[in-house]
Amino acid sequence: MATKKQSTKATKVVEEVEIKPTKVKVPTNTWEIKDRTYALKGPFTPLSRSIKSRNIYYFDEEAGYERELKYTLNQRSVFVDEFKGDARLAHIVFYDGILHVPKNKQTLQKLLSLYHPYKDKIYYEVDEAVQAQDDLEVFELEIEALNAAMDMDIDQAEAILRVEVGSKVKNMSSKELKRDLIVFARNNPSLLLELINDDNVHLRNTGIKAVELGIIKLSDDNRTFLWSTNNRKLMTVPFDEHPYSALAAWFKTDEGMEVLNSIEKKLK
Repeated sequence: MATKKQSTKATKVVEEVEIKPTKVKVPTNTWEIKDRTYALKGPFTPLSRSIKSRNIYYFDEEAGYERELKYTLNQRSVFVDEFKGDARLAHIVFYDGILHVPKNKQTLQKLLSLYHPYKDKIYYEVDEAVQAQDDLEVFELEIEALNAAMDMDIDQAEAILRVEVGSKVKNMSSKELKRDLIVFARNNPSLLLELINDDNVHLRNTGIKAVELGIIKLSDDNRTFLWSTNNRKLMTVPFDEHPYSALAAWFKTDEGMEVLNSIEKKLK
């Protein structure tokens, strides 16, 4: 009888110290079953690029050691220590910088989203909600720029387009100006809105028109503006500054404002 009791006790001790495989637990409330998209980082992406699908490791903080990872077609886990039977290895390939992974490929999704050491270094997971918000902001900016372009008077349109296309605007009809301004608003809405709020754009355009119409003139060395009628000097262009940018700044001075008023009267 004594022998049986000792045997039973020994068995219980073995059961208490039995080691079970450690598993990384992903809380069910933080992992959503859905299609996912991944994109390579960087301004330029190759037609195709493979990233490592084996010989990679993930440090399991709960277990306290690194665990080997492999992407396979026939295993339910990416952790090698959880594999059952033979493993059929698979490649991870981005085409044109994008990898779409459907929701039925949970193993690959979890490898890419949770464990792969290249995440946020070589590639990132596309957040559809954030992408939608970014797209919405771009659309709103375009709408604001297009509305501003539609409501803009021709003189301001000419001033802004002169920044974009140069002196060619003086030969454009009002409809051509309007058309090109709308195209400009659609292609570069942020720059258009910035130029609308830039006082110097209008002042530069006024100075250029005044020179084109012979009201004032710019010396051959681009250093001096003068009245065309009597060659009286108006202002000297500071060294290393653009002549019309310097003229726009000078128009804001007391002396420059008087000249600007006179030029604007002659332009009407």
